[in-house]
Amino acid sequence: MVKLAIITSFLGKTKDRFHEYNQAKTLEEKFRMLGGIQGASGVEVVYPYEVDAPEVTKTLAEKYNLSFAAINVNVKAEPEFLNGGLSSPDKAVRDKAVRFIKEAKDFAEKCGADKVTCCPLGDGYEFSFQSDYAAAWRRLAETFGEAAEYKKNIPLFIEYKPSETRGSCFIDSAARTLLLIKDIGVRELGVTIDFGHAMYGGYNPAEEVCLAAESGQPYYIHINDNDAKWDWDYFCGTKHFLEYAEFLYYLKKYGYKDYLTSDTSPTRWDIKGTFEANNRITIKLWKLLDDLDGKGFSKLAGGKDYLATWKFIEENLFRLK
Repeated sequence: MVKLAIITSFLGKTKDRFHEYNQAKTLEEKFRMLGGIQGASGVEVVYPYEVDAPEVTKTLAEKYNLSFAAINVNVKAEPEFLNGGLSSPDKAVRDKAVRFIKEAKDFAEKCGADKVTCCPLGDGYEFSFQSDYAAAWRRLAETFGEAAEYKKNIPLFIEYKPSETRGSCFIDSAARTLLLIKDIGVRELGVTIDFGHAMYGGYNPAEEVCLAAESGQPYYIHINDNDAKWDWDYFCGTKHFLEYAEFLYYLKKYGYKDYLTSDTSPTRWDIKGTFEANNRITIKLWKLLDDLDGKGFSKLAGGKDYLATWKFIEENLFRLK
Protein backbone atom coordinates (compact mmCIF):
# COMPACT_ATOMS: atom_id res chain seq x y z
CA MET A 1 0.00 0.00 0.00
CA VAL A 2 1.21 3.50 -0.84
CA LYS A 3 2.30 5.65 2.13
CA LEU A 4 1.28 9.31 2.14
CA ALA A 5 2.63 12.24 4.15
CA ILE A 6 2.18 16.02 4.31
CA ILE A 7 4.60 18.92 4.83
CA THR A 8 3.12 20.58 7.90
CA SER A 9 4.02 24.14 6.92
CA PHE A 10 1.15 24.00 4.39
CA LEU A 11 -1.39 23.24 7.12
CA GLY A 12 -1.25 26.76 8.59
CA LYS A 13 -0.82 30.26 7.25
CA THR A 14 0.86 30.65 3.86
CA LYS A 15 1.44 33.73 1.74
CA ASP A 16 2.55 34.93 -1.65
CA ARG A 17 3.56 38.42 -2.82
CA PHE A 18 0.04 39.78 -2.43
CA HIS A 19 -2.08 37.65 -0.12
CA GLU A 20 -2.07 35.60 3.05
CA TYR A 21 -4.06 32.38 3.15
CA ASN A 22 -5.55 30.44 6.06
CA GLN A 23 -4.85 30.87 9.75
CA ALA A 24 -1.63 30.42 11.71
CA LYS A 25 -1.52 27.21 13.74
CA THR A 26 0.69 25.79 16.46
CA LEU A 27 2.66 22.65 15.70
CA GLU A 28 0.18 20.59 17.73
CA GLU A 29 -2.75 22.08 15.84
CA LYS A 30 -1.08 21.10 12.56
CA PHE A 31 -0.42 17.57 13.82
CA ARG A 32 -4.02 17.29 15.03
CA MET A 33 -5.32 18.38 11.63
CA LEU A 34 -2.97 16.01 9.81
CA GLY A 35 -4.10 13.14 12.02
CA GLY A 36 -7.63 13.72 10.75
CA ILE A 37 -6.79 13.82 7.03
CA GLN A 38 -7.93 10.60 5.40
CA GLY A 39 -5.11 8.59 3.83
CA ALA A 40 -2.21 10.45 5.50
CA SER A 41 0.05 8.74 8.03
CA GLY A 42 3.31 10.66 7.71
CA VAL A 43 4.63 14.11 8.48
CA GLU A 44 7.49 16.26 7.15
CA VAL A 45 8.33 19.19 9.43
CA VAL A 46 10.51 22.21 8.66
CA TYR A 47 13.61 22.69 10.82
CA PRO A 48 14.43 24.98 12.59
CA TYR A 49 11.53 27.41 12.22
CA GLU A 50 8.47 25.21 12.60
CA VAL A 51 9.40 22.72 15.30
CA ASP A 52 9.65 22.49 19.07
CA ALA A 53 12.32 20.47 20.87
CA PRO A 54 12.75 17.02 19.30
CA GLU A 55 11.29 15.30 22.34
CA VAL A 56 8.16 17.48 22.12
CA THR A 57 7.87 16.94 18.36
CA LYS A 58 8.24 13.17 18.77
CA THR A 59 5.59 13.12 21.51
CA LEU A 60 3.16 15.04 19.29
CA ALA A 61 3.71 12.61 16.41
CA GLU A 62 3.02 9.67 18.71
CA LYS A 63 -0.07 11.39 20.16
CA TYR A 64 -1.63 11.75 16.70
CA ASN A 65 -0.34 8.38 15.40
CA LEU A 66 1.98 9.88 12.80
CA SER A 67 5.34 8.74 11.47
CA PHE A 68 8.10 11.04 10.24
CA ALA A 69 8.60 11.01 6.48
CA ALA A 70 11.50 13.48 6.72
CA ILE A 71 12.88 16.56 8.40
CA ASN A 72 13.01 19.45 5.92
CA VAL A 73 15.91 21.77 6.76
CA ASN A 74 15.58 25.41 5.69
CA VAL A 75 18.90 26.96 4.57
CA LYS A 76 17.51 30.06 2.86
CA ALA A 77 15.67 32.21 5.42
CA GLU A 78 18.57 33.53 7.50
CA PRO A 79 19.83 37.02 6.48
CA GLU A 80 23.28 35.58 5.82
CA PHE A 81 21.78 33.22 3.23
CA LEU A 82 20.28 36.01 1.11
CA ASN A 83 22.86 35.46 -1.64
CA GLY A 84 23.26 31.76 -1.03
CA GLY A 85 24.31 29.67 1.91
CA LEU A 86 25.88 26.40 0.79
CA SER A 87 27.66 28.01 -2.19
CA SER A 88 28.56 31.33 -0.54
CA PRO A 89 32.11 32.62 -1.10
CA ASP A 90 32.11 33.44 2.63
CA LYS A 91 33.23 30.37 4.57
CA ALA A 92 31.48 31.54 7.74
CA VAL A 93 28.17 31.58 5.86
CA ARG A 94 28.84 28.13 4.37
CA ASP A 95 29.72 26.82 7.81
CA LYS A 96 26.43 28.11 9.19
CA ALA A 97 24.47 26.41 6.39
CA VAL A 98 26.27 23.11 7.03
CA ARG A 99 25.62 23.49 10.76
CA PHE A 100 21.90 23.84 10.06
CA ILE A 101 21.92 20.55 8.15
CA LYS A 102 23.93 18.76 10.82
CA GLU A 103 21.60 20.07 13.51
CA ALA A 104 18.63 18.87 11.45
CA LYS A 105 20.21 15.41 11.40
CA ASP A 106 20.60 15.55 15.18
CA PHE A 107 16.96 16.60 15.44
CA ALA A 108 15.84 13.80 13.11
CA GLU A 109 17.74 11.19 15.09
CA LYS A 110 16.20 12.33 18.38
CA CYS A 111 12.62 12.38 17.13
CA GLY A 112 12.87 9.16 15.11
CA ALA A 113 12.97 10.45 11.52
CA ASP A 114 15.11 8.49 9.05
CA LYS A 115 16.15 11.27 6.67
CA VAL A 116 16.74 15.00 6.15
CA THR A 117 15.80 16.78 2.93
CA CYS A 118 17.22 20.15 1.87
CA CYS A 119 16.27 22.42 -1.04
CA PRO A 120 19.05 25.02 -1.54
CA LEU A 121 16.81 27.70 -3.01
CA GLY A 122 19.08 30.61 -2.15
CA ASP A 123 22.00 29.11 -4.06
CA GLY A 124 21.93 30.39 -7.61
CA TYR A 125 22.10 33.56 -9.70
CA GLU A 126 20.09 35.97 -11.88
CA PHE A 127 22.44 37.56 -14.42
CA SER A 128 25.36 36.89 -16.75
CA PHE A 129 28.77 37.38 -15.13
CA GLN A 130 27.13 37.39 -11.68
CA SER A 131 28.47 34.02 -10.55
CA ASP A 132 31.65 31.99 -10.83
CA TYR A 133 29.86 28.75 -11.74
CA ALA A 134 32.80 26.41 -11.29
CA ALA A 135 33.72 27.86 -7.90
CA ALA A 136 30.10 27.68 -6.77
CA TRP A 137 29.93 24.02 -7.84
CA ARG A 138 33.08 23.19 -5.88
CA ARG A 139 31.65 24.90 -2.80
CA LEU A 140 28.37 22.97 -3.14
CA ALA A 141 30.31 19.71 -3.36
CA GLU A 142 32.30 20.72 -0.28
CA THR A 143 29.33 21.76 1.85
CA PHE A 144 26.90 19.03 0.87
CA GLY A 145 29.76 16.53 1.16
CA GLU A 146 30.54 17.60 4.72
CA ALA A 147 26.86 17.50 5.67
CA ALA A 148 26.36 14.09 4.03
CA GLU A 149 29.34 12.56 5.84
CA TYR A 150 27.85 13.55 9.19
CA LYS A 151 25.63 10.85 10.72
CA LYS A 152 25.23 8.71 7.61
CA ASN A 153 22.56 6.75 9.46
CA ILE A 154 20.35 9.81 8.76
CA PRO A 155 20.79 10.24 4.98
CA LEU A 156 20.62 13.70 3.41
CA PHE A 157 18.44 14.20 0.32
CA ILE A 158 18.96 17.18 -2.00
CA GLU A 159 15.78 18.65 -3.49
CA TYR A 160 16.33 20.37 -6.81
CA LYS A 161 14.33 23.26 -8.23
CA PRO A 162 14.79 25.30 -11.42
CA SER A 163 14.25 28.68 -9.73
CA GLU A 164 13.07 30.47 -6.56
CA THR A 165 14.31 32.19 -4.55
CA ARG A 166 16.99 32.73 -7.21
CA GLY A 167 16.28 33.37 -10.90
CA SER A 168 18.25 30.20 -11.64
CA CYS A 169 19.13 27.65 -8.97
CA PHE A 170 22.45 25.83 -9.28
CA ILE A 171 20.77 22.51 -8.49
CA ASP A 172 17.90 22.55 -10.98
CA SER A 173 17.31 18.96 -12.13
CA ALA A 174 17.70 15.32 -11.14
CA ALA A 175 20.59 14.97 -13.55
CA ARG A 176 22.52 17.90 -12.10
CA THR A 177 21.80 16.69 -8.55
CA LEU A 178 23.10 13.22 -9.39
CA LEU A 179 26.19 14.73 -11.03
CA LEU A 180 26.89 16.66 -7.82
CA ILE A 181 26.37 13.50 -5.76
CA LYS A 182 28.77 11.63 -8.04
CA ASP A 183 31.39 14.33 -7.49
CA ILE A 184 30.86 14.08 -3.72
CA GLY A 185 30.94 10.28 -3.64
CA VAL A 186 28.76 9.57 -0.60
CA ARG A 187 26.54 6.52 -1.07
CA GLU A 188 23.95 7.74 1.43
CA LEU A 189 23.38 11.08 -0.31
CA GLY A 190 20.05 11.10 -2.17
CA VAL A 191 17.70 13.08 -4.40
CA THR A 192 14.29 14.52 -3.50
CA ILE A 193 12.17 14.46 -6.66
CA ASP A 194 9.33 16.97 -6.61
CA PHE A 195 6.76 16.25 -9.35
CA GLY A 196 6.03 19.95 -9.91
CA HIS A 197 9.68 21.03 -9.92
CA ALA A 198 10.38 18.55 -12.71
CA MET A 199 7.24 19.59 -14.60
CA TYR A 200 7.88 23.33 -14.71
CA GLY A 201 11.59 22.78 -15.28
CA GLY A 202 10.74 21.09 -18.58
CA TYR A 203 11.57 17.56 -17.39
CA ASN A 204 9.45 14.43 -17.41
CA PRO A 205 8.88 13.43 -13.75
CA ALA A 206 8.67 9.73 -14.62
CA GLU A 207 12.00 9.94 -16.44
CA GLU A 208 13.52 11.71 -13.42
CA VAL A 209 12.43 8.73 -11.28
CA CYS A 210 14.09 6.33 -13.72
CA LEU A 211 17.29 8.39 -13.72
CA ALA A 212 17.47 8.41 -9.92
CA ALA A 213 16.55 4.74 -9.56
CA GLU A 214 19.09 3.58 -12.15
CA SER A 215 21.82 5.67 -10.50
CA GLY A 216 21.65 3.52 -7.39
CA GLN A 217 21.35 6.58 -5.13
CA PRO A 218 18.40 6.81 -2.71
CA TYR A 219 15.47 9.02 -3.67
CA TYR A 220 12.44 10.52 -1.95
CA ILE A 221 9.25 11.94 -3.44
CA HIS A 222 7.20 15.16 -3.16
CA ILE A 223 3.82 15.25 -4.93
CA ASN A 224 1.79 18.16 -6.37
CA ASP A 225 1.01 19.65 -9.79
CA ASN A 226 1.31 22.92 -11.73
CA ASP A 227 0.83 24.40 -15.20
CA ALA A 228 4.46 23.71 -16.23
CA LYS A 229 5.10 27.46 -16.16
CA TRP A 230 5.53 27.98 -12.42
CA ASP A 231 5.57 26.02 -9.17
CA TRP A 232 1.96 26.60 -8.13
CA ASP A 233 1.79 23.52 -5.87
CA TYR A 234 -1.69 22.52 -7.03
CA PHE A 235 -3.15 19.21 -5.93
CA CYS A 236 -2.23 16.09 -7.88
CA GLY A 237 -3.62 15.29 -11.31
CA THR A 238 -5.34 18.64 -11.87
CA LYS A 239 -3.05 19.68 -14.73
CA HIS A 240 -1.03 16.59 -15.67
CA PHE A 241 -3.13 13.54 -14.88
CA LEU A 242 -1.50 11.17 -17.37
CA GLU A 243 2.01 12.32 -16.43
CA TYR A 244 1.18 11.74 -12.77
CA ALA A 245 -0.08 8.24 -13.56
CA GLU A 246 3.17 7.51 -15.41
CA PHE A 247 5.16 8.94 -12.48
CA LEU A 248 3.43 6.54 -10.09
CA TYR A 249 3.80 3.68 -12.57
CA TYR A 250 7.58 3.98 -12.54
CA LEU A 251 7.72 4.40 -8.77
CA LYS A 252 5.85 1.10 -8.52
CA LYS A 253 8.07 -0.48 -11.17
CA TYR A 254 11.20 0.37 -9.17
CA GLY A 255 9.64 -0.84 -5.92
CA TYR A 256 9.46 2.53 -4.17
CA LYS A 257 8.34 1.94 -0.56
CA ASP A 258 8.94 5.31 1.10
CA TYR A 259 6.46 8.15 1.61
CA LEU A 260 4.90 10.22 -1.14
CA THR A 261 4.80 13.57 0.62
CA SER A 262 2.37 16.33 -0.37
CA ASP A 263 4.27 19.53 -1.14
CA THR A 264 0.98 21.18 -2.03
CA SER A 265 -0.27 24.63 -1.09
CA PRO A 266 -3.97 25.07 -0.26
CA THR A 267 -4.55 28.76 -0.93
CA ARG A 268 -8.14 29.31 -2.06
CA TRP A 269 -9.20 25.75 -1.24
CA ASP A 270 -10.05 23.97 1.98
CA ILE A 271 -6.86 22.61 3.56
CA LYS A 272 -8.21 19.23 4.63
CA GLY A 273 -10.07 18.77 1.35
CA THR A 274 -7.00 19.63 -0.72
CA PHE A 275 -4.79 17.03 0.91
CA GLU A 276 -7.53 14.43 0.89
CA ALA A 277 -7.83 15.03 -2.88
CA ASN A 278 -4.09 14.36 -3.21
CA ASN A 279 -4.37 11.19 -1.18
CA ARG A 280 -7.54 9.98 -2.88
CA ILE A 281 -6.27 10.31 -6.46
CA THR A 282 -2.89 8.82 -5.55
CA ILE A 283 -4.38 5.78 -3.80
CA LYS A 284 -6.87 5.17 -6.62
CA LEU A 285 -4.19 5.42 -9.30
CA TRP A 286 -1.81 3.21 -7.32
CA LYS A 287 -4.46 0.47 -7.14
CA LEU A 288 -5.53 0.96 -10.75
CA LEU A 289 -1.94 0.58 -11.96
CA ASP A 290 -1.83 -2.82 -10.27
CA ASP A 291 -4.92 -3.78 -12.25
CA LEU A 292 -3.41 -2.51 -15.50
CA ASP A 293 -0.33 -4.68 -15.14
CA GLY A 294 -2.60 -7.62 -14.43
CA LYS A 295 -4.17 -6.97 -17.84
CA GLY A 296 -0.81 -6.92 -19.62
CA PHE A 297 -0.01 -3.21 -19.64
CA SER A 298 3.65 -3.82 -18.79
CA LYS A 299 4.06 -5.54 -22.17
CA LEU A 300 2.65 -2.50 -23.98
CA ALA A 301 4.35 0.33 -22.08
CA GLY A 302 7.56 1.21 -23.89
CA GLY A 303 6.68 -1.12 -26.75
CA LYS A 304 6.80 -0.53 -30.50
CA ASP A 305 3.10 0.07 -31.11
CA TYR A 306 2.10 3.22 -29.23
CA LEU A 307 -1.34 3.23 -30.82
CA ALA A 308 -2.02 -0.07 -29.05
CA THR A 309 -0.65 1.41 -25.83
CA TRP A 310 -2.88 4.46 -26.22
CA LYS A 311 -5.97 2.35 -26.90
CA PHE A 312 -5.25 0.41 -23.72
CA ILE A 313 -4.92 3.71 -21.79
CA GLU A 314 -8.22 4.95 -23.25
CA GLU A 315 -10.09 1.85 -22.23
CA ASN A 316 -8.42 0.94 -18.93
CA LEU A 317 -7.06 4.16 -17.42
CA PHE A 318 -9.56 6.70 -18.75
CA ARG A 319 -12.32 4.03 -18.85
CA LEU A 320 -13.52 5.27 -22.26
CA LYS A 321 -15.19 2.27 -23.84
